[in-house]
Amino acid sequence: MLDPIFIHCPYCGESIEILVDSSVRTQQYVEDCQVCCRPIDIAVDVDEEGALHVSASSENDG
Repeated sequence: MLDPIFIHCPYCGESIEILVDSSVRTQQYVEDCQVCCRPIDIAVDVDEEGALHVSASSENDG
């Protein structure tokens, strides 16, 4: 199941919507910002209650 989530681009600061697959408990991937086209590192965790925890960082944030 894909859930729409809003994040802020770590480069341009714009709020963008991404789709997250909540059936996968832990995932990490790169998605380009829809505004500035820079690569965003996305990390997703789904806790025991099914709540999504999403973080977005730049490539250089380590």
